[in-house]
Amino acid sequence: MALVLFGTEGCHLCELAQAVIMNVAGQIAVDVYLEDIVDTEGLVERYGLRIPVLLNDNNGAELDWPFDEAQLLQWLALSAAAAAESDIISE
Repeated sequence: MALVLFGTEGCHLCELAQAVIMNVAGQIAVDVYLEDIVDTEGLVERYGLRIPVLLNDNNGAELDWPFDEAQLLQWLALSAAAAAESDIISE
């Protein structure tokens, strides 16, 4: 599973979100990418007031801050279940 954390440099909440994600990433197999929204005008418009935002790159689901490890694990489980259901339907 690939996750993208949208944030920006100097964002304290983004640092907190990153710490939660890294703790969870040690428990399950995920690839985490950090995306600085200031590099793309469209990202600033979409996420500027919402950061940090975590995106499941596989299905487009988004998780807005605040979240803790338990909430993140639940969100990941729901995302995985939805992906599995979608695979079954498409077969």
